[in-house]
Amino acid sequence: MADINKIGIIGAGQMGAGIAQVCAVAGFDVILNDVSDERVDHGLATISGNLTRLVERKQIDEAAVQTALTHVSRATDYNALADCDLVVEAATENETIKHAIFQKVGQNLKPGAILATNTSSISITRLAAATDRPEHFIGIHFMNPVPRMQLVELIRGIATDEVTFTAAKQLIAKLGKTAIVSEDFPGFIVNRILLPMINEAIYTLYEGVGSVDSIDTALRLGANHPMGPLQLADFIGLDTVLSIMQVLHEGLADSKYRPCPLLVKYVEAGWLGRKTQRGFYDYRSGTPVPTR
Repeated sequence: MADINKIGIIGAGQMGAGIAQVCAVAGFDVILNDVSDERVDHGLATISGNLTRLVERKQIDEAAVQTALTHVSRATDYNALADCDLVVEAATENETIKHAIFQKVGQNLKPGAILATNTSSISITRLAAATDRPEHFIGIHFMNPVPRMQLVELIRGIATDEVTFTAAKQLIAKLGKTAIVSEDFPGFIVNRILLPMINEAIYTLYEGVGSVDSIDTALRLGANHPMGPLQLADFIGLDTVLSIMQVLHEGLADSKYRPCPLLVKYVEAGWLGRKTQRGFYDYRSGTPVPTR
């Protein structure tokens, strides 16, 4: 059985920092990696800020925070991942970028190390084929925001062996989260259902059926959703929403997955949601204001 004690995280953005945080709090040694010191610093600051808020809410004590922070170290070089038992890629949802990462990082890992991807939609089998260890490759899809969301999707590629799958399942249990198993189809389970709903909400806006505010209010109060679909799209990132819809559309060849032209236009404008301060809402004043 693969014994996971040390975990490398490639990508110090919102997802990577969140994965690093939950692993460190659970007592695992974590190496947070990104392409620059600035990006790693931002990820570490995110972790520290998240943990401070947990202390303020009395969900964790200060001693536990300090212990967790001692478990996290930094790296901008893949050589630092050489003794990791598991490396999780949490880079942007772009298959070309992920392939480049896997082709480089594999040269630095020990033979038995597990390589995982946090992709939210891309074929695990296809990504595994770009690595030097397809039998030790698996999809571990954490939900966003990682520290708060209970669910993790586990996705086996065609070559993923039982040892890798069992080790991943045991890791998720140690993190105190719930694992479900999805077959390796575009979007897996959650995004196969969630993203077309968001895309349909954007079509509803595009066709003038309702405004941003009315659409989000309708789903919050009419379907008891914690946030409206357009608000959720801004939180996810409109570039990520578009990328997943393109994977669904291309992979399943069904017109019902065609990305809404308005979504494409927002992405082309660089209005990607919260991370750029403008999307379906304008966040620049500190109070979200609908843009349509």
